[in-house]
Amino acid sequence: MAPDRSQDIADIVTEAELWTNPHAMNLPTDPVANLAALIRCPSVTPAEGGALSALGAMLKPLGFVVERPVFAEEGTADVENLYARLSGNGPHLMFAGHTDVVPPGDERDWTHPPFAAEIANGQMYGRGAVDMKGGIACFVAALARHVGERGAPKGSVSLLITGDEEGPSINGTSKLLEWAAAKGETWDASIVGEPTNPERLGDAIKIGRRGSISGTVVVRGVQGHAAYPHLADNPVRGLVALVEALLHPALDEGTADFQPTNLEVTTIDVGNPATNVIPGRATASFNIRFNDNWNAETIQAEIHNRLDRASRKSKLRPGKTGPVDYELIWRDRPSPVFLTHDDKLIRTLSGSVEAVTGRYPALSTSGGTSDARFIKDYCPVVEFGLVGKTMHMVDERVPLDDLEMLTRIYQRFLADWFA
Repeated sequence: MAPDRSQDIADIVTEAELWTNPHAMNLPTDPVANLAALIRCPSVTPAEGGALSALGAMLKPLGFVVERPVFAEEGTADVENLYARLSGNGPHLMFAGHTDVVPPGDERDWTHPPFAAEIANGQMYGRGAVDMKGGIACFVAALARHVGERGAPKGSVSLLITGDEEGPSINGTSKLLEWAAAKGETWDASIVGEPTNPERLGDAIKIGRRGSISGTVVVRGVQGHAAYPHLADNPVRGLVALVEALLHPALDEGTADFQPTNLEVTTIDVGNPATNVIPGRATASFNIRFNDNWNAETIQAEIHNRLDRASRKSKLRPGKTGPVDYELIWRDRPSPVFLTHDDKLIRTLSGSVEAVTGRYPALSTSGGTSDARFIKDYCPVVEFGLVGKTMHMVDERVPLDDLEMLTRIYQRFLADWFA
């Protein structure tokens, strides 16, 4: 007996009807409705929370093939991700982002519940409103409008969306890219919809990011009585000398494309509640945001050299003849510095921003890291999204006017880039 293909035929007929009559189905053209659906999903890292399901439901009427790979690694939570592709003949544009959000904190501190998507005074409140469910909602609306008005783009569009950006970023974008590339996927350009604008929509496009690396210095001493320092070896004295060497002199003065490299000491700890005891151990942790004067290997070598030189100085350790007994531990994976040089991508997006807002955006490399650091190994990538003033804050919110404006910017970009 032949298999029943009636449902397959129905699906083909429905899709054919969509392309000949885009108004035959309700397309997700409203960024406000799209964002409300996403905010109402409590997708705090690593929980999917229904957000990827909601997104998939928006994309399928547009003709996307949606896949939901789950990635795992020992010692970390399993994370569900989404890759959706609308195939066509022409260049391939990737829109990348994340549906996971940071915890809301004490919900009693919120003026409106963090997962209710309530609107007040022309703004939508909710965790992820700007970081970055809002960017996703606007891109989907822009693409839906493009399909409704012009038909499918003259090329392919994919959405690469993770549920692990706000967390350790282990089972997210990097593995999703590897998974897609192993299936034969290639891309010509990517936009990451992170909130890049500091004050007004149209202020800035991110065309690169400084690298990031973190470490901890552990100094081992000899515990003793504070009244008998000659019988002990105070690790705090050694640690102070080492920290001073990390902080001075400055690592550089910046480059043509990047602000100066900065090293920030983030914790100093001796774990010693007693005031009359010299501790036996002291630690300091630090983070470095480095520009294109450096890479991970050269900045690590510079830190090692500074610490080695400082460990041999006795200014703060009178009576001690040996060097400071220290260990340097590098933490996590370093994030590389990168700068995008794709003229078509930058020029087209800049022109779209100017056409809608009347402002020509600055090309920026400021701020922290993002998942663009993974994407740059596969295709040219830039970042452009909403204003980030309230991201991660209590009462995170976005003006409805900004949602409409960003949608129109993305829509203009799609028309121009695929022209």
